[in-house]
Amino acid sequence: MFTGIVQAVGHVARVEPTPKGRRLWVDPGTWGFVPAAGDSIAVDGCCLTVVQVDSGKWAFDAVPETLAKTTLDTWKAGKRVNLEHAATAATFLGGHIVQGHVDGVGTVESVTRSADWRVRVRLPGALREYMVPKGSVALAGVSLTLAEVDPREGWIEVALIPATLEKTTLSELRPGEGINVEADAMAKTMIQWIRNYAAWKA
Repeated sequence: MFTGIVQAVGHVARVEPTPKGRRLWVDPGTWGFVPAAGDSIAVDGCCLTVVQVDSGKWAFDAVPETLAKTTLDTWKAGKRVNLEHAATAATFLGGHIVQGHVDGVGTVESVTRSADWRVRVRLPGALREYMVPKGSVALAGVSLTLAEVDPREGWIEVALIPATLEKTTLSELRPGEGINVEADAMAKTMIQWIRNYAAWKA
């Protein structure tokens, strides 16, 4: 699992087709962390396994399921990505519990750049019920608080502080682009239980 507190911003160095999907090579930039093969890294919110480390770059394999549920299918060399290594039992939980299991791709609807920097994201219908005002969401792997939620219109808004804009890629968001969305695991668990087990238990 992860916490949604981005530790570095890297970039996609190259993308290679494979018989089972794509191999992504990521350059972690100045981040001093050195993973081993088998380690889990959240790359723009997607939990990916390091399959190779070569000349300071990290290789990850993305299978069709990952490509279908995330923005990875659109990535090209040069794309900047948020990076976070897996948490441990001793990790300070500065964000919230993030699994790295992207639930779907939202669409950036608007970006308001002002003292109150806001990003509005339109969600796929299946994700709307998990959004709770002042609750948590992970966008591109970044743990954020939901500033506004409109379930009928199908959008959420987050307010970005200067530290988040400086340390992540969220300042680069533009209307119309896709973004990886992971709903809060606790909200998903509660709704799943209510929908499938509450009536049966009663």
